[in-house]
Amino acid sequence: MMKTSIQTLSLMMLIVLTTACTSSKTELKVKQPLFDGYYAADPVIVEHEGEYYIYATKDPWGGNDLAVFVTSDFVTWEEQQLNWPTKAACTSPTSRGANVWAPDVVKGNDGSFYMYVSVGSEIWAGSADHPLGPWSNMKSDNSPLIKGNAIGEHMHNIDANCFIDDDGSIYLYWGSGWNWVNGHCMAVELDSDMHTFLNEPKDITPPNFFEGAFMIKRNKQYYLMYSDGKAIDHTYKIRYSTSNSPYGPWTEGLYSPITKTTPDSTVYGPGHHSIFTNKEQDYILYHQIHPQDEEYVLRQLYIDSLNFDANGNILKVNYEGVYPLK
Repeated sequence: MMKTSIQTLSLMMLIVLTTACTSSKTELKVKQPLFDGYYAADPVIVEHEGEYYIYATKDPWGGNDLAVFVTSDFVTWEEQQLNWPTKAACTSPTSRGANVWAPDVVKGNDGSFYMYVSVGSEIWAGSADHPLGPWSNMKSDNSPLIKGNAIGEHMHNIDANCFIDDDGSIYLYWGSGWNWVNGHCMAVELDSDMHTFLNEPKDITPPNFFEGAFMIKRNKQYYLMYSDGKAIDHTYKIRYSTSNSPYGPWTEGLYSPITKTTPDSTVYGPGHHSIFTNKEQDYILYHQIHPQDEEYVLRQLYIDSLNFDANGNILKVNYEGVYPLK
């Protein structure tokens, strides 16, 4: 009788402990999507003094400024506001009607922060001493870094990404197409001031590119990542290509695309991403689309781990989410 009671009690305690551990682990998982509502897209993230700053496009189709979210644990978020860029401050004679889109923010070799952002289908460049600013245009004449009519009529000059190589060299990538076709990716090397071109921009378009270039480098290999498909429907996805040079030529990755809409549409239109690293683990920050008509685009932000196989191929994203980063 006593032995049976002890066994029963032990079993009950094991069940309670197992349930508690499982519940604790579940509760600790980073919420997916990161925020309620449908209002953020095209995200990029930077870390500064233990805080993470996410910059993103406001939906629908951009706003007069950027969305900015700050966290130290990826569980609690605080929304902030920047003084720049704004639609009013970033308008030129060659601007088109598009709002503030697709920010990219990097910490420079000098410790300052640099932003490359699409406003009016032009690329504007700003700098600040802190991720929240105050920000100001790097161009003293308050002009865009890349005008809307630069390169040629085939180029949609948006979605810039700044990449700083191991040797300190700085490269800017950007470009898209019009009417969801003929995306082109341009690249140029920048001077240490983070905005002066050291050479003429080159068309380095990789296979199946449309927009949203993002460069990373691992083990001397360059990985140019990007989106293709329509940013308004299930065709949107993330691809990547590799090269031994920051300019290519490019070979599309073995497992590319690494994200796409799942058959049951629980993952829908995953695209326009950025990559960040914490304690030697890479993570992918991206948006998914809320199914909609073409008039009204609404998106949400997600984080998953980014992993490689033994041969350096980027594996397909598993959509399992992540636990708070320490």
